Amino acid sequence: MGSSILSDISASGGDNPVLILDFGSQYTHLITRRIRQLSILTVCISGTSPLHAISSLNPCVIILSGGPNSVHADFAPSFPDGFLKYAEENGVPVLGICYGMQLLVQKLGGEVGIGEQHEYGKMTITVVEKESRFFSPEASRGNQTVWMSHGDEVLGLPEGFKVVARSLQGSVAAIENYSKKFYGLQYHPEVTHSPKGMESLRYFLIDVCGVHTEWNMADVLEEQIRNVKSLVGPDEHVICGLSGGVDSTVAAVLVHKAIGDRLHCLFVDNGLLRFQERERVMLNFQKELHLPVICIDASEQFLARLKGVEDPEVKRKIIGEEFIHVFEEFAPKVEEEVGRSPSFLLQGTLYPDVIESCPPPGSGRTHSHTIKSHHNVGGLPERMNLKLIEPLKLLFKDEVRKLGKFLNVPESFLKRHPFPGPGLAVRIPGDVTKGNALNILREVDEIFIQAIKDAGLYDLIWQAFAVFLPVGTVGVQGDQRTYGYPVVLRAITSEDGMTADWYHFDRNFLVDVVSKICNQVRGVNRVCVDITSKPPATVEWE
Repeated sequence: MGSSILSDISASGGDNPVLILDFGSQYTHLITRRIRQLSILTVCISGTSPLHAISSLNPCVIILSGGPNSVHADFAPSFPDGFLKYAEENGVPVLGICYGMQLLVQKLGGEVGIGEQHEYGKMTITVVEKESRFFSPEASRGNQTVWMSHGDEVLGLPEGFKVVARSLQGSVAAIENYSKKFYGLQYHPEVTHSPKGMESLRYFLIDVCGVHTEWNMADVLEEQIRNVKSLVGPDEHVICGLSGGVDSTVAAVLVHKAIGDRLHCLFVDNGLLRFQERERVMLNFQKELHLPVICIDASEQFLARLKGVEDPEVKRKIIGEEFIHVFEEFAPKVEEEVGRSPSFLLQGTLYPDVIESCPPPGSGRTHSHTIKSHHNVGGLPERMNLKLIEPLKLLFKDEVRKLGKFLNVPESFLKRHPFPGPGLAVRIPGDVTKGNALNILREVDEIFIQAIKDAGLYDLIWQAFAVFLPVGTVGVQGDQRTYGYPVVLRAITSEDGMTADWYHFDRNFLVDVVSKICNQVRGVNRVCVDITSKPPATVEWE
């Protein structure tokens, strides 16, 4: 997975990227996101990637992320041998953040050790060097609040470095060696808890490093069309599994623009869809998208494979495998029609999918943890007859929506809330085939989403859905004791799906929705509301 991403970046004709070396921080991909908001091409790869992988990208700036490790720990992740020499000889500025700064200091001969006191949360720092190259003149005045999260700290500087900022407790907060273009921050400028952090990153990247701010979705579109044309031969064909969501739709329209009728789309009913999803999606395809789409009902084979399966990771992998089986069974039909078997499978994989589905062994990301396997990334079988095309896998969801606008994808597709590839399987903990769980969940979800639309809230919410809990709960309905099921309502706000907060519904809205669910859906006698942010939770329950 990692190597294919590097190939995509290297093959593109855009500006040299700001490269982030990931050492496992929970904020690493937030740095990527923040810098992209400055219209700068930003790419994140493993901090332990080999030197040739780093140099092949020809980065204009390299950022060393934070991480949960101590630089003194056994097997602590580190950049490859020769990295600092490469950066210095090629004049590539290096910025270490938190663990990244400590690693930079240690490798250059400085001292890192356990501080007298840990610094976690909001802290105050003061810029003590007015000639700082990292802090703008405005940021150098007075104190500023930043977000710290570290146990170790810098106790001794390498030769040529100077301290440019300290915390009020006296610890080193920022260092510089301008002659080598090496910089370090002990705090996290990328989080909103560091109010002046983005201002400092903007000043550093644009004013100090001279990075171009010309990366945009129009360039991404041109590059990906070129990539698809170069990858897919003039006589080769591509299969696309369309779900009706933003990702697969934008991917399909992009590839159709590149290769035309050699793209063959199919919509698979896996038995895990929402209320009347198949009918609604196929109608939208016909009325608005104008792409030829074939519908395949494979619900029986999916549900048969899932019967008795409770582990969420196993469920995801089964669903991923079954999708591939359906696509491979569809390939001979394409061959009958066009005289040639399709060679590629198109998927709308996004950057968060790749991030959360930790790459397989050999990718180098041993210091990152798998959050969950996405059916189109970690859930794919190791051997497939079709080669993958994933033109969106370096993009976040909001970036895909912008790309869709350039492609004139109808708003009805672009504004749809995300829906997971495994469908309702990840919204029913345990065996999805047990009892009437799928039908109950479909009815509850339909009432909830329709209420949100009727209240004019749909476009304000990133994603909303219901969850079925397979446990019995006592209730009183119609003056009689009932023993039914609880359901959970979840609605979140987000920019990119990497972090999220729960949507604060008006009390009257919730009272009305709960009343409708309990009165209209047989088998439900209790409704809960999930008010957990991401982190600590993920958006989906499984």
